[in-house]
Amino acid sequence: MKLRALIQKEFQRFFRDPKLIATLVLPGVLIYFIYSLLGSAIWDGEKNYSYDVLVCGSSPKVEALFEASFGESLTLTRTEDQESAKAQVKAGSITALVTFSEDFDNAVSEYDPMSGEKAPEIEIFYRSADDASSAFYTAATSLLSAYEGEISNAFDVNLGGEQYDFSSTSEVVMTILGGLLPFLVVTLIFSSCMSITLESVAGEKERGTLATILVTSVKRTDIALGKVLPLSCIAALGALSSFLGIALSMPKLMGLELGGMFVYTFGDYILLLALIVSIVPLIVSAMTAISTYAKSVKEASSYTGVIMIVVMVLSLVSAFLSGIGDWVAVIPVLGTVVAIQTVLEGGSALLVGLVSIGINLVFTALFILLVAKMLGSERIMFGK
Repeated sequence: MKLRALIQKEFQRFFRDPKLIATLVLPGVLIYFIYSLLGSAIWDGEKNYSYDVLVCGSSPKVEALFEASFGESLTLTRTEDQESAKAQVKAGSITALVTFSEDFDNAVSEYDPMSGEKAPEIEIFYRSADDASSAFYTAATSLLSAYEGEISNAFDVNLGGEQYDFSSTSEVVMTILGGLLPFLVVTLIFSSCMSITLESVAGEKERGTLATILVTSVKRTDIALGKVLPLSCIAALGALSSFLGIALSMPKLMGLELGGMFVYTFGDYILLLALIVSIVPLIVSAMTAISTYAKSVKEASSYTGVIMIVVMVLSLVSAFLSGIGDWVAVIPVLGTVVAIQTVLEGGSALLVGLVSIGINLVFTALFILLVAKMLGSERIMFGK
């Protein structure tokens, strides 16, 4: 009976507390809606690609296979000038170049894999740093692989020893950094902020030291600023250190020869620094508000877990969605992530970056005012 009473007591404690129920249910709800929205955007976005492909040589069978698979999104244009076509692919004005060896279809039908002779060949020239070109190459090679399996490996794809990917090393570095770094940077910033912020108010509540400050004549906004500003500076130092470590080591981690991040201009570095510095006080002020509202550090940690899911998902969105639009600059965190990604990929992000920085500072001010308001509430501070 004692065990039953203890179990019943714990269940009642949990299910009678709306805050605990919310922290248990909200992560699943958020993951469902955010991932569903993200998945819809990803798959819908893929249909929007338009492939303008040049063809050198001829293969009615393969061309028909491409047209049936890609549909209206694919435009095949025949050319005899292979060098000019390669130049257009390099310049990015054409999605890709597909070349067929002489009399390809007949050669494929007559080829004997056991003969030891060189197989008919298809060559696809593309740019991996370009989303549409890379998507076409991936889809085309997949189709050709399936077709080749049906006819007993009667041809080869991109085995001529040429350079088929026209993206430069710096473009590859930028693409890799743009896809990975924004998520890592925001995650590190969040971790740095969380490790030093959660106890800022909730911890003082538990120890009783906050009450001593509140009974003085100090303005509540001054207390809020006194919490947010120094914690932001400390968290920014930690975040910048982590960012530099990742940025400088990432190319070597990927097996590339370029040293670190030195493929960007001085202005790019300044904008990256400003973006990182602007998002730190936003996260710190938001966590300070959570810490102020919570009755204990443990409760503040449970609330922060929900916020962390939102922040991490927002930091991943830009990696999966291309051309997401400048409107995201007005969304805290997401606008900063998109601006960071654009800079790292070599694009122009000055306008989005400046708007995002301004939005971060505005929301930081709002959270500081919210903290000051809660500090003046006896119900929140003392449970009355």
